[in-house]
Amino acid sequence: MPNPVIAIVGRPNVGKSTFFNKVAGRKISITEDRPGVTRDRITVDSEWRGKPFTLVDTGGIELKSDDEMWKQIALQASLAVDTADVILFFTDGREGLTAADHDVADLLRRSAKPVVLVVNKVDEFSPDKVFEFYSLGLGEPYAVSAEHSRGIGDVLDRAVENFPAGTDAADDSLKIAVVGKPNAGKSSLVNKILGSERTIVTPVAGTTRDAVDTAFELNGKKYTIIDTAGIRRKRSVEDDVEYYSVLRAFDAVRRADVCLLVVDAQEGLTEQDVKIIGYVHEQGKPSVVVMNKWDTVEKDTHTVQKFEEKLKEDLKFMSYFRSVYISAKTGQRVEKVLALAEEAYAHASFRVTTGALNDLIIDAVRVSEPPSYLGRRLKLYYASQVSVRPPVFVLAVNDEKLMHFSYERYLENVIRGAYDFSGTPIRIVARSKKEDR
Repeated sequence: MPNPVIAIVGRPNVGKSTFFNKVAGRKISITEDRPGVTRDRITVDSEWRGKPFTLVDTGGIELKSDDEMWKQIALQASLAVDTADVILFFTDGREGLTAADHDVADLLRRSAKPVVLVVNKVDEFSPDKVFEFYSLGLGEPYAVSAEHSRGIGDVLDRAVENFPAGTDAADDSLKIAVVGKPNAGKSSLVNKILGSERTIVTPVAGTTRDAVDTAFELNGKKYTIIDTAGIRRKRSVEDDVEYYSVLRAFDAVRRADVCLLVVDAQEGLTEQDVKIIGYVHEQGKPSVVVMNKWDTVEKDTHTVQKFEEKLKEDLKFMSYFRSVYISAKTGQRVEKVLALAEEAYAHASFRVTTGALNDLIIDAVRVSEPPSYLGRRLKLYYASQVSVRPPVFVLAVNDEKLMHFSYERYLENVIRGAYDFSGTPIRIVARSKKEDR
């Protein structure tokens, strides 16, 4: 069975994200002393007293606001409540009980889920600081100071008591990070793949602030799709919140199994797109270049060919790229995206047998010997593939300094010509071996 889910909910700026980060043991959810910073649902897998669980941070709930963004945030929080096994309802002990707290309490009572009432920002406990919160009718209030890590254990003790019976399975899902510039259509693509409004979508660039993980199943296969904040140029990053958002997008790439590189086809491939794609390449991640908004591009019989030629020119450093032309808005060819991601991941996981690899390298050397350098010539003794994701090939040579990048590229092309490694980078490493005397 999947991990039990604990959702953290409450009105804005009551310390939900601070508590989330303390439990996670690192700064994942963005914390800043102003409302509306956490917008989407943020998740992390954690454990307490030997019991694993998934913790979900949500945006602050403003149920009576007419602002479209606050309505979207409330929707996300409501979805988190619907999918949670236990709810941590956060309030503010410094500010005291508010009408907004009563509104959220009414919502939680209707959910019929186990609720742990948390009164945060209580640095020095006294009964009178929490007494008024009994009026919410949600049981005993737990006084905590998330900032100072006080009372967190008591809250988690109460939460795990309410976990449903069952065992937890390891996460064997394919993790797919969706990255790109702001407003390229990443969240729209995620929602189209999921078939539901699981991440916030508005026409405003910069809406997704955090990397949002959503687990789902399709045709018996398990996936976790990670929607990330748009990555802008450094000089365009305006504040600390956006800076940390970009860091989380890069972190999502590092922990992903495969990346979807979303590009606005109407705008075309830009310098920033190339930098983002280059980062994914450097991290050794298999990927698919997703040209989105294809429905807005004026086309003739040669349009795709022209786009492909442009991609080949701009992405010379990763000739292995796979591309697909879609419209997240209309759903055009979206069904191909997951299939291509699966293929790229499979290619990154492929292992060439040592015998076949050595036969291939020997033939390659016969066809084209390594060039000499300062009177010395590179000698290749044997080759082996030492790892996958990405595939790494180690060549035992007489002197690794004699391996010229052009000959390394030649050997890479030979390997790619013999085996399908499309969609994934491969690494070739030369290591010196003393010659037998």
